[in-house]
Amino acid sequence: MAVPPAPPGAAKPRHSILVRTIAIVLLALIVLVGLSVLIIWLAVRPKKLVYTIEDGSIHGFNLTNNHLNATFNFVIRSYNPNTKVSFYYDEVEVSVSYDDETVAFNTVDPFFQPRRNVTHLGVKLVAQDVGLFGAVAKDLRLERSAGEVELDVRVKAKIRFKVGVWKSRHRTMWILCSPTLVHFSSSKSFERTYCDIDL
Repeated sequence: MAVPPAPPGAAKPRHSILVRTIAIVLLALIVLVGLSVLIIWLAVRPKKLVYTIEDGSIHGFNLTNNHLNATFNFVIRSYNPNTKVSFYYDEVEVSVSYDDETVAFNTVDPFFQPRRNVTHLGVKLVAQDVGLFGAVAKDLRLERSAGEVELDVRVKAKIRFKVGVWKSRHRTMWILCSPTLVHFSSSKSFERTYCDIDL
């Protein structure tokens, strides 16, 4: 005896119901995570850090046979305007360059920056027998004779955010302070340099 065909609207196979259920659960999880991130962001309202160079000077400048010796001193000001976000600076590297040529480099000790805090970093960078290309050395001599030089100060930092008890994973922050105008004479006052931040 022949088996009659299944009527329209009969129960669908189990695997298609399972796939649909998994898809709905995943979609719900994505929506919940998105809402959680939005709520946290609205509650925290993160603000951008503000970096400036407050002071800069050059000592022991000597450029002989296209080799540079000098000591660069900078005071870098970091302002955290956030009321709910603190920062861990686990690695900080500072470099100074002239005409895209890095001439000095140093590191800064790790530090913690609380909320609504201003931190001043005194940085000493030493150029020791640094070879410069002909055109770069020539331009630097000209600026030396003019009594001032335009430099680029760069900061690379590995940081973590802290909100309440939660801490983020490491992120790399890049800071560029350019142009930083430094006078060779101490009689001329340093003008604050504002920095660009990429995080």
